[in-house]
Amino acid sequence: MANDVPAVSSAVRIIERLAAEWPTPVAPKTLVAELGLNRSTCYNILATLQRSGWVTSAGDRAGWTLGPKLLTITGVTDDMTAAIAQQEIDELARRLGFVVFVAEPDGSGGYVVTVKAERQMGVRVTVGVGEDFPFSAPAIMQAYLAWQSPERVDELVDRHGLKQFTKYTVTDRDELHKVLAAVRERGYSTSIQQYDMAQSGVAAPIFDRRGQVSRVVCSLAFFTELHSDNVTRIGSLVRDCADRITARTGGRHPSPSEIEA
Repeated sequence: MANDVPAVSSAVRIIERLAAEWPTPVAPKTLVAELGLNRSTCYNILATLQRSGWVTSAGDRAGWTLGPKLLTITGVTDDMTAAIAQQEIDELARRLGFVVFVAEPDGSGGYVVTVKAERQMGVRVTVGVGEDFPFSAPAIMQAYLAWQSPERVDELVDRHGLKQFTKYTVTDRDELHKVLAAVRERGYSTSIQQYDMAQSGVAAPIFDRRGQVSRVVCSLAFFTELHSDNVTRIGSLVRDCADRITARTGGRHPSPSEIEA
């Protein structure tokens, strides 16, 4: 009978322990204590697993969790994705003081809010879980369509149309394609008074393991709070949040050839 290889056995135990707490990170000292591992051995195994994408560090003090390569192989359930998204948007809402939410297709061309976070008190723009947005809601739509082929964009626009919400809403087809190219370049969409004259928003895509947009992270605020002077900073924060969710759920950004296909 073959004997167990100690390092492999320890790696398996580490992965099982991280999986039991996922998506919450586990501190290395917890792994050392609970699994009875030598500290140096534990760190070496974690470093090896990280290089392979099987585990990932959540920060020097935050601990370790399952990595994107492992999640790509095993798959991530909707409940797992929602739990990770909630963690990430809670932190973003705390930093921004604006409502932050995740929206996904509702099956009829529009989008539905599935997760939300907000920290600011008093009068503010807010949304509720289960709230619907129409297909052409600018920030959300642009974050979805920017990574579709031009032909697919035209097909969806032909099917659902582009509604003129305000005088700033982009409804010209050629102009929309230019806007989508800019969204793809910077990684997030902007809607300054395009949906409501009193509001502005930014959104960024969450990609699945096929490199397709599965959800978007969106933040809304009053126009006096979110405007052309600060939209770049806020958009970058929303994009970074969406990228973390993508990475933590085993997703990946599509290649240029996939977008053009």
